[in-house]
This record gives sequence, C-alpha cells and structure tokens, in this order.
Amino acid sequence: MTFPSPNMPVPPHREPLPGSRTAETDDDVLIEKLRARAWDPGRRFDTADVPTAWIAERYGSERLDQARDDIVSYCSDGTVQLKAWTEEVTAYYADTPRGPLFPPITLAEAEDAERRIGRPLPELLRRVYTEVANGGFGPDSGLASLTEGNHAARHVSHWPCVVSVYERNRTRSVPPSWLPLAYGGCTMEWHLSLTAVDNPVLLYDADGWEPAWGENPHNGLRHAFSSLRRWLWIWADGGSVWDEVLNRRPDRE
Repeated sequence: MTFPSPNMPVPPHREPLPGSRTAETDDDVLIEKLRARAWDPGRRFDTADVPTAWIAERYGSERLDQARDDIVSYCSDGTVQLKAWTEEVTAYYADTPRGPLFPPITLAEAEDAERRIGRPLPELLRRVYTEVANGGFGPDSGLASLTEGNHAARHVSHWPCVVSVYERNRTRSVPPSWLPLAYGGCTMEWHLSLTAVDNPVLLYDADGWEPAWGENPHNGLRHAFSSLRRWLWIWADGGSVWDEVLNRRPDRE
C-alpha cells in the first residue's frame, strides 16, 4: 500500500472520467479503494488522533501552530484530531498494522440483516459489508455495522448497528425505505434510499421537521447525493462528502 509523499500536497478530488477503467460504474475498483482506506488506521475516517507530545517531539513545539488549519479538535487525553491526509497522520500511523476495525461479515449474516430489514440491500452496499469491513470506516463518524455487538477501542458504547437503528426509526415515522448509514453530527444523519433509482444517499436532519405543523421526515431532508456509488467514490478518492452539501447551501447560490 502506498501513500502520498509527506512533502507533497494531497491531490484534489476529481471525478473518474466517464468510460475510463476507474469510472464510477466500476465497482471492483471502488471496492479496492474503499478497502485501502478502511484498512488504514490513519485514513479510515475523515480525521485521526495523534498525540500532541509525539508531534512536538518529532516536528518541534511550534508545529501545532503551523498546522492549525488541519486541526479539527483537541482531545482531553493529550491527542489532537487532525484531518486524515496530513503529514503528521501519515507519519504517526506508518508502522501501524493494516486491517479493518470490524472484519467483513459473511453472506449469511448479510442475508439475516436483510430479513430483519424486510428489504434486500443494494448489491454495492452488500459488497462493502462482505468484502471491505462491517462498518467502522467512511464519512463523518463512519458507516454503522450491519451486525450488533461491535466495539471499538476508546468508545464507551457499542458501535451503531444499521438494523437496530432502522428498527428504532420505524417507531419514529422515518420512511421504511430509508436505511441508516452514518451519523453526520448533532442531529444530522446519512440515510440510503432502498427504493429510488441508483439508491441516493440522503442527508437528514432528525430535528428538522415538526409533526404539529403537518410536516413529515421528508421536510427534514437537507441534501441528496445522486447515488450510493457517488457518495462512496467521493470519500474513497479522499474527498469530503460535505463539500457538495455546503457548496449548495442557499446562502452560497
């Protein structure tokens, strides 16, 4: 596995060219790119934690001031949360063993989840869970697992489970065709449409609608990616799925 040179900027995200080997329709290439990030402890999420003491020892005490644009937050355990593609993250995780946070599940486990959901998963999503990892990687907080009982280090509770969240949402008027993918922060959630063409990925604000006003969950939708494939490609290529969301805000049009 190779990574960008620490001394070179990360290339900007570019959409694969139509008709090329790496076009978005080539799911084999997408699966490989997803696996490369998901199995890299420093790249499996949009951010990664690095000890501030390690940064100061390796780069000097002034480094944190120089890297302020890449700092997402400071943590109480003496680490700093950095954007995943920074030089510090690359160096700190260079010798860390590669592998998924949660191993891929079996086809039988995927089929069991489908029975509980009552609907088949899109083939691409099924491949992600059975060939890449059982969640624990991806945009924002990362994909939820398809099975229950997964636990990550430094997390107090179990990793979110797609099926459990789906069943809970059914009691909260969320449409049965919306499958939870990942949390987006605060009250924002990423959902997958199981019935629409190409399976769009929906950004949903759980507090963005008011039943007393005659509204329904559709009033809480804030953005829709054209397909699961596109949403995953953006992240696999090192991009941020939030760039498209923020660039389409009404106050920027």
